[in-house]
Amino acid sequence: MSFDTTSSNLGTTNFNTNSVVNNNNSSSPTTTVDCKVVTRLPTTEGEFKVYLYHSSRDLVSGCSQSCDSDCTHSHSHSQNCDHKCGHSKDHMAIVYGDISGSSEVLTRIHSECFTGEVLGSARCDCREQLQTAQRLIVEAGAGVIIYLRQEGRGIGLLDKLRAYNLQDQGLDTLDANLQLGHPADARTYDEAALILQDLGVKTIRLLTNNPDKVEQLQQLGVTVTERLTMTPKLLSADNLTYLTTKVNRMRHQLQLPIN
Repeated sequence: MSFDTTSSNLGTTNFNTNSVVNNNNSSSPTTTVDCKVVTRLPTTEGEFKVYLYHSSRDLVSGCSQSCDSDCTHSHSHSQNCDHKCGHSKDHMAIVYGDISGSSEVLTRIHSECFTGEVLGSARCDCREQLQTAQRLIVEAGAGVIIYLRQEGRGIGLLDKLRAYNLQDQGLDTLDANLQLGHPADARTYDEAALILQDLGVKTIRLLTNNPDKVEQLQQLGVTVTERLTMTPKLLSADNLTYLTTKVNRMRHQLQLPIN
């Protein structure tokens, strides 16, 4: 599968080097991320480095300290502790080339999709977007994919599968989430902003169709200089409603091809 990309220039905001606060609740503690490990990752597209991060928002209940870190990245985040800490999620930066201190870094901020990326679900285009982002970043010579563990637009795998059943009964993806008591899109991008800051990225060119993602990142202090549209090449009866709902009800900016 392949994507066409078209660009849209955006107004910029200054990159904020202060700690980022959870934008869903202004009274929440400051969110921080700890880089735990960096490793080499050869792929079919090229050789990347993977940086694995823990977020303070994802600590298992009752655990308030950071674990030891064997991250060789130049930034040191965590303090030693004498107990085993638990985290419910691991976020990752998948980096190609040298991006530290760079501007206009080609970037994809991608939310986990187990059903699409692992099982090959035809209900969505998530796997295609991830693979295409890897290819485009390699072609550009440098870039980063921030992989956030927020399955099903932030509702988790269990309710995502329940939402599939509601979709098979006639609801679209947005109404299925609402029916289950969730917002239309529960994702946040605090960790993405912090990871970009930690990697030394100054400004980004963002691979996305989603204006809400751009707006949230700008509110968090990330300078987005350009938005690059990703248009899926293949449509099917299984993903057409999903894609048209994104366009008609969630402001996604793409032209769906007519086959």
